[in-house]
Amino acid sequence: MEVFDGPTHYYPSDALSLDELAYWVAFSRITGIGPVRFKLLLDYFQEDVEAAWKADTKELAQAGLDQKMIDSFLMQRAKTDPQLELEKLERMRIRVITLKDKDYPVRLRDINHAPPVLYVAGSLKKEEDSFALGVVGTRKVSAYGRQVTEQFAKELADGRVTVISGLAQGVDTIAHTAALDAGGRTIAVLGSGLDIIYPADNLNLARRIVESQRGALITEFPLGVKPDGRNFPARNRIISALSCGVLITEAPKQSGALITAGFALEQGRDVFAVPNSISDGFEPVHGTSADRNTNSLARQRRRAYSVSFT
Repeated sequence: MEVFDGPTHYYPSDALSLDELAYWVAFSRITGIGPVRFKLLLDYFQEDVEAAWKADTKELAQAGLDQKMIDSFLMQRAKTDPQLELEKLERMRIRVITLKDKDYPVRLRDINHAPPVLYVAGSLKKEEDSFALGVVGTRKVSAYGRQVTEQFAKELADGRVTVISGLAQGVDTIAHTAALDAGGRTIAVLGSGLDIIYPADNLNLARRIVESQRGALITEFPLGVKPDGRNFPARNRIISALSCGVLITEAPKQSGALITAGFALEQGRDVFAVPNSISDGFEPVHGTSADRNTNSLARQRRRAYSVSFT
């Protein structure tokens, strides 16, 4: 495979050659090869990602893949053209950041099973986005939930704190919008490829985030990956990892926002919850009787999903 090996707008880094990058991107498309198995392959093949991609059955077994995964990989590999993957990124002007790159978010790099490849549309600013808070909650937001989400997102933006959320309906949408309206920065983490905005109702919001140059869309999923229930817990761990802490403005017991809270606690982040009446105060979720209930719910919701980063 021959790829022009010079700087491009989608990969301005020199950490990997474009040939190497093509294989990193191709591996990100392989279902079943996540951060754990990808590292296994890189370690076995001594960082030679091309050799890992072209390995035969015997080599893949020696690297630690079981037969079922080997069969799946070989089938998917036959349908994947690494160079074509780069051409798609070029056409869509999507930036790639890998674990090898200095621009890879520091907090995200430090978690267990950090995604090897990130896809970005818009503007990530390492210095400004180092001060960030995740704002998450229910899709079926009440008038009170809307009010407090708007208030906190605006004040965070006024304080030059980047608002991070998941582009979902309800709290996420309100948080992104309020941050932009206040002239602040916001990052939306997706559970799909960047060419499939979900929900579709938020296509204009996604465009606004990118075109404003005051934020970014980010995902670990390659182009063409549709939103799937199994993707969202993985998405949520990125929201919490990019943030200094996570704020839950409104969430019932069955809210997926509590998955994000569970990951945040696991990653050593502060978790904040807005009480039923904001006049009751605003305290970090660590240790009070109400907080113990929130922590318990977060752990329960975390266990309710089969989250695999293999």
